[in-house]
Amino acid sequence: MPSIDLPTLAATESLAARVAGLARAGDAILLEGPLGAGKSAFARAFLRAASGDPVLDVPSPSYTLVQSYDTRHFRAHHFDLWRLDGPQALAELGWDDARADVVLVEWPDRLGALRPDDALTVTFAPGATQDARRATLTGWPDRIGALC
Repeated sequence: MPSIDLPTLAATESLAARVAGLARAGDAILLEGPLGAGKSAFARAFLRAASGDPVLDVPSPSYTLVQSYDTRHFRAHHFDLWRLDGPQALAELGWDDARADVVLVEWPDRLGALRPDDALTVTFAPGATQDARRATLTGWPDRIGALC
């Protein structure tokens, strides 16, 4: 499991852009870590890089639970499952259809048995400063080397 030190927000954004460059339809990117660890910042940077729009408005889907985006190469769905009661509620959010596209999932522990086996998991741990963090990556054995 490779780990990457991300000392600044720019470093987190750079990693997200590299992941966006490798993502393809059908991929799941699962973002784990405590509150404030960088999941939303990563998702925002991923979507901006994938869309080619550095100022794309990417609100947190904390209340809507999912936001969808058309990017240059794929459709992406940003799920924030913090408020989800359990995996049974995913059907109402269009999970099955979204899986044909790229899904970014914050709080993937709420997926239960629906957690994709072939996902890239990025686990964030807070660092010594507000913007510093450490990311541990698992999955994508054919592409993970390009991220480290």
